[in-house]
Amino acid sequence: MKRRSIYAITVGFLFVVPILTLLALPHNAAPSEPTLWPKKTWVQATPASVGLDETVLNSFDEDLSAGKYGLVDSLSVFRCGKQVYAKKYPHDYAQIYGKEAKVKGPLNARVTGLYNYFDPAWHPYYKGTDLHSMQSVSKTVTSVIIGIAMTRGDFKATVDTPVLHFFDPAKVKNIDDRKRRMTLKHVLTMTTGLKWNEDVPYDDPTSDASIMEATDDWVQYVIDKPMAVEPGTVFNYNSGASELLAYIFQKETGQDIEKYGEKYLFAPLAMDHYWKRTYMGVVDTEGGLYLRDADLAKIGYLYLHDGMWNGQRIVSHEWVQQSLTPFIDASVHYKYGYKWWLYILPDKNSYAWTCLGFGGQRLMVFPEENLLVVTTGWQILKDDMTTKVVADHVLGAIKSRTCTPD
Repeated sequence: MKRRSIYAITVGFLFVVPILTLLALPHNAAPSEPTLWPKKTWVQATPASVGLDETVLNSFDEDLSAGKYGLVDSLSVFRCGKQVYAKKYPHDYAQIYGKEAKVKGPLNARVTGLYNYFDPAWHPYYKGTDLHSMQSVSKTVTSVIIGIAMTRGDFKATVDTPVLHFFDPAKVKNIDDRKRRMTLKHVLTMTTGLKWNEDVPYDDPTSDASIMEATDDWVQYVIDKPMAVEPGTVFNYNSGASELLAYIFQKETGQDIEKYGEKYLFAPLAMDHYWKRTYMGVVDTEGGLYLRDADLAKIGYLYLHDGMWNGQRIVSHEWVQQSLTPFIDASVHYKYGYKWWLYILPDKNSYAWTCLGFGGQRLMVFPEENLLVVTTGWQILKDDMTTKVVADHVLGAIKSRTCTPD
């Protein structure tokens, strides 16, 4: 080849590669901006510095402060690796729920202790700390930990493994062919097919979740339930199925899921936590986790970066993708993956990756906007704030599609 031809190709290559590199970058990231990684705390910045309209967020804050959306405890907004908005709304829960705390009922089956949802020593904050009950956000974190264990080769079973593989069939009631076909994937996607009633308020005595929490052996209560439909065909929200994951994790790995999560998730991301256990000592993977709101945002940031954290692979690309892929329609507004709610955005073609928990716990990740929002609350008798309210306010604050102001 002639020197001139080599020169022309070389120059062309040098010209094209930077263009391809720019095209490969997310449209909301500037090529010169390095990724910021939170340590114990997040880098602090103003909304304006990351292209958000603070006046819109302040208007939302005023509504929350005035109680327009009920008992909300906090609102935090993160963009481009920075915490740019953080508000707290203190409430006297000992006074608000003082009467209910003393009366036995579905949310207070044993009157005292960690499953009295009206007891201010336990809810919403853990014993006077700033660790807030996450409720069913615990399910999503459990899915993350299972993904980590699969990534590391410690959880060798696949998602297609039958659930009964982890149990002694002689000790399980109501076994039929449908229950034999129920797999780990069905547990992860709320499609177990078990007969389960959780489509009622948790203070309703017919709620299976509340009945389960009043028993000693939650796992046995769940696995003994009869089948209602073929697994994988119908979305039916089932907190009990999520509790099976703590038991399954122990059986498959020989390790406690909380201790494993501490070593391979909470510690690397510098997250503090407390995790309740059932009366049998099983980790409460359906709703027992406590976190700070800023630490919950780190879970979203981990998935926003495809399971990587500051150069370290925490959970595999494959698990992140599978978790955020719609498996089944959950409602008009949501699809559902591996314990992630996928909130359908107005364009109908994209989703906000969402974790939801009883009382107003919420993490929303808007991947196209490099934006995360966390809310906490304790609206356990009446929830006045919908995900749409949060999404509309936060998306309404966006002035720039990039991490820099217009």
